[in-house]
Amino acid sequence: MKPSCDDVSTLVASAPKPKLDHADYTIGWICAISTEHVAALAFLDEEHERPEDLPSNNDNDYTLGRIGKHNVVIVVLPVGEYGMAAAASVAKDLSHSFPNVRIGLMVGIGGGAPSRMHDIRLGDIVVSAPGGGHSGVFQYDFGKTI
Repeated sequence: MKPSCDDVSTLVASAPKPKLDHADYTIGWICAISTEHVAALAFLDEEHERPEDLPSNNDNDYTLGRIGKHNVVIVVLPVGEYGMAAAASVAKDLSHSFPNVRIGLMVGIGGGAPSRMHDIRLGDIVVSAPGGGHSGVFQYDFGKTI
């Protein structure tokens, strides 16, 4: 008898998840909203068991897993919180709890600041890099003034 899709989903969901040490994670992925978080989880090749020994003052809700050969910590900003202060707080707790995270990503839906030189449109992938004394990133609410 061939298993159904529901049977396979149940097996995958009930399969034991690997449990790694905090020091095994090297990439942190921060999502601003839950929609971005759901999309991030779809990229995981394997989900890992969540740590039980996080500091009591760490309120982040982490999802741990592997993408390719990289162990990744994914976290979403708390519901109703947004902006640089919330992102900085999440990043601070993430870096304290996962000391070997060397690459931090803030991945998500963004607004563009198109110009004659850069025709940025919805759906484009934009990677920011510092240069010319600037960070390469506009503060989230500066788009209104441009």
